[in-house]
Amino acid sequence: MKRPLILCALGYLLMTSVVAIADDKAAELKPVKHRVTGLFSPDREADLKRVFAEKIPEVTLVSVDFKNSEATFVYDADLLFNKPKPEQLIERFDNLLRTHTLGTFGIRDVCKTPKEKLEFVEISVVGLDCKGCCLAVYETIYRIDGVEQATASFKEGLVTAWIDPKKTNRATLEEVLKKRGVTLSAP
Repeated sequence: MKRPLILCALGYLLMTSVVAIADDKAAELKPVKHRVTGLFSPDREADLKRVFAEKIPEVTLVSVDFKNSEATFVYDADLLFNKPKPEQLIERFDNLLRTHTLGTFGIRDVCKTPKEKLEFVEISVVGLDCKGCCLAVYETIYRIDGVEQATASFKEGLVTAWIDPKKTNRATLEEVLKKRGVTLSAP
């Protein structure tokens, strides 16, 4: 009779030790900031929050900074991505998020170019009439080398971008939009 009681007590001690170690590990996790692709309009913040709450609960979305297309996360990279090398982390997180969002959201490193060295471009467009159209236009612009951040709004009829003027310019963005079949408004 005493032996099962001792085994139960030992099992309880082992279990509480494992929980305490897990709690210590969670307590030492630090928030990490990443750039989020697919954050092309303010209403996409709710979509992003829903993805992490419903599909990727191992990652805590702490905050979203729409203005800079960044978000702060807390996660255990070793557990989530099987001890990735530092250069693998962004790629693995990007793959995870793209898988759960059918490619509509992604992860990149935060922008290294200071905002004051970027140029803001605003292009008036016609014909963006839904979220899907905006996503397509956003992705077209965002993939251009030198575009650090972009938005697309059917409500406002605008495409905006923060660009590195050493790598691209307004004329290139307009040309790419026209090739994609987007009608530009007269300035």
